Amino acid sequence: MTAVLELRNVDAAYGAFRALFDVSITIEAGEAVALVGPNGAGKTTIARVASGLIAPTSGTIHVAGVDVTGKSAYQFARAGVAHAPEGRSVFGTLTVEENLALSINRIRGRRGVRAGLDEAFELFPRLSERRNQVAGTLSGGEQRMLAMARVLVDAPKLLIADELSLGLAPLIVDRTYESLAGLRQAGTALLVIEQHVSHALELCDRVIVMEHGAPSWVGPASEATERVQAFLYAAAANDDEAT
Repeated sequence: MTAVLELRNVDAAYGAFRALFDVSITIEAGEAVALVGPNGAGKTTIARVASGLIAPTSGTIHVAGVDVTGKSAYQFARAGVAHAPEGRSVFGTLTVEENLALSINRIRGRRGVRAGLDEAFELFPRLSERRNQVAGTLSGGEQRMLAMARVLVDAPKLLIADELSLGLAPLIVDRTYESLAGLRQAGTALLVIEQHVSHALELCDRVIVMEHGAPSWVGPASEATERVQAFLYAAAANDDEAT
């Protein structure tokens, strides 16, 4: 079976700062992979490279077997890669329903908007209650749900979810991960980037621990809990010593 995403010997940089070093990652169709590590380890850079937001300085990127290295972000999206970045990616002056309708219309056309709205509100019932509210007046958690819903209605081949739990109440985090589990059952592969790893470990098959721009450990989630906790504890201790 062709991998849904494959990074081969990828380097990436922001100007003179090199962020990734010879990274090779494969995600199979329907697989869920957790990408964890301390701040600055390269997790978000991998997300940006894998969704076409930045181009690698060397190496190649394949989506469903097709080389998309150097292509634009919209071409990655057309190939089936969706990216839910950290933060609140919504149009603050539009209502919840208008935000969703814009995304759905772009993907499915005008005739698909009604069904897409129904699917989004089924995933996130709280958004249905807020459908006529201006997005900029939503709580942080509600804006995060709206940003996720705008991505999930497309049922992508691969969803890259970056720091979903950031700034959310525990109950909302639980509901968000329930939505991810449902999306996975429907066939979407997941690359989940998390600082708080407990939810990611429960959801995912494999774990990749990043350190200094490259994977330092890769293995099954069943073997990851102690390794990941020990690694993150050591990284936090090193940060404390440095400050």
